[in-house]
Amino acid sequence: MSVAIGQAGFTVDAWDPGYAAALAAEALAELDTTSAELHLDVETPTVGWRPITPGASVRRPDVLLIADGVRRIDARVWIHDLDGGMPSPGIAASYAAGIVRCAFGDGASATLAAVEVSRSLFSASPYAEDVKTAAATYRARAAADASMEELSLALQRQVTRLEVELAVHHRAEVGHTDLLLVDGPLRGRTHLPRTVGYVKTHHTAYLPAPQAAVVSALRPGQRTPIFLMGTTWRRHTWYLRLPVRSAMPWAGIVRCEAGAHLGVETVTELADAVTLALPSLAGVDYKDPRAPQNLIPIGGLEKLLRHRLGDARLLYRSLRTAASR
Repeated sequence: MSVAIGQAGFTVDAWDPGYAAALAAEALAELDTTSAELHLDVETPTVGWRPITPGASVRRPDVLLIADGVRRIDARVWIHDLDGGMPSPGIAASYAAGIVRCAFGDGASATLAAVEVSRSLFSASPYAEDVKTAAATYRARAAADASMEELSLALQRQVTRLEVELAVHHRAEVGHTDLLLVDGPLRGRTHLPRTVGYVKTHHTAYLPAPQAAVVSALRPGQRTPIFLMGTTWRRHTWYLRLPVRSAMPWAGIVRCEAGAHLGVETVTELADAVTLALPSLAGVDYKDPRAPQNLIPIGGLEKLLRHRLGDARLLYRSLRTAASR
């Protein structure tokens, strides 16, 4: 929604104010600069960038698998030194991963294909051990150091690892490689076949102004040309727009990623397939405060996974009881 004030105006972000904006303000202010290494002419010459609509010969995938994970810190803990020195901080966390199978066609459906819950105690202390409580067991896992940043990073690595293991196991069971969409950047998962990363929020502006203008010009169901990007890791990437009612320039914009080792034809096939598949799965604003980027299957999966994490109060009390022993 836009409101004019004299000669100026403003746009209200479609996302609920309780969440971070879909496009960070610092990114919007730096569209002309980026520290990433960019190769913009992978699919289309740089000067010829324009919105791309998948051709009539491109088919939407019959099945799309969507993988996602959730995490929750159940308690902050202190690991005590056997010699009586300073205790080391840690976190006891629950996390879960799941896969939703989306089938298209006349009998379109979304069904839960796999889910797994795990719990761990993250600490940099060499004295950390598995913690067994009346409610659950937390497996000790090492963090690089005792900072909250590293503890959180160690937790996120385990969430990603659980997602990968679940996807590999599910695909081995069903005996095929349907297109897999993973919620979040593809880092750590580039080895998975026919897999695309799905990035909902934009914290960094990667494109120069002329190419960023192409993103703003996208209509629902269109994508940008594919480009190759290198930061601390390399990947193919492109932007696409989902159906949205907001007039905000980047409303409904998501960024997708595919492995840097893939050929252009393979990445183009993935990009077109995802561009055709995702609009029908877009979230709606009266149901989800992060619509349309938070796809309906992702929103449903996240809700189920958080429920599977268990009662946070019960787990906290069980950890305190175990510590008192």
